[in-house]
Amino acid sequence: MITTKNLSLRYKDGTYGLEDVNLNIPPGEIVYITGQSGSGKTSFIKLLLGMERPSSGELFVLGNSMDKISERELRNLRQQIGPVFQDFKLLDGRTVNENVLVGMRFLPIKKEDMYERALKSLEKVGLSHKVHSTVENLSYGERQRVAIARSVARNPKLIIADEPTGNLDKKNSMIILELLKSFRGPETTVIITTHATHLIQDEKDCIHIQVDDGKMTLKEVPHGISS
Repeated sequence: MITTKNLSLRYKDGTYGLEDVNLNIPPGEIVYITGQSGSGKTSFIKLLLGMERPSSGELFVLGNSMDKISERELRNLRQQIGPVFQDFKLLDGRTVNENVLVGMRFLPIKKEDMYERALKSLEKVGLSHKVHSTVENLSYGERQRVAIARSVARNPKLIIADEPTGNLDKKNSMIILELLKSFRGPETTVIITTHATHLIQDEKDCIHIQVDDGKMTLKEVPHGISS
């Protein structure tokens, strides 16, 4: 799924976003990446999405070498990834259903299948009754669920949620984490970044990666999974 070897990302000003990272994340895992703002969590996400290229070392995502990947290969890779951005990136003035459909516009699937996927994903996140509502009329939590539905409607092999609990109280944070975890599958890995380590202190059967100043350390690994 995701493999790194001595991976580093160095920005133009000479600072490191990540430095000498070695990881092996197999399919079907829940992965928590924790660390303070500026620690390197976002840098790692940018590398996974091909928004940045490695400065040195190796990164493989779903079998693709991210330092050698072509633009065509990158487009194909992104079709297999379902991102949930911190700011949601929803289109105001559009309905809930339209926002979910937008996330599938470049996928090689039929229009009728897109509509079916959109409705199923909204059902999974508990928003079937909001299909025709415009997103600006939703609560913060409902907007977040639309963003999650848009991600999972793509049937991705990799779901990446960036700080999904950042503006929620503990109760609603746990609800969102449980919702995201429910989309884990044998071939689907869910990566969640968060600075709120107290929310995952009792988590079992997960991979926990701590990031400090660009250094990534495995804190918790499921039995049978090698680091």
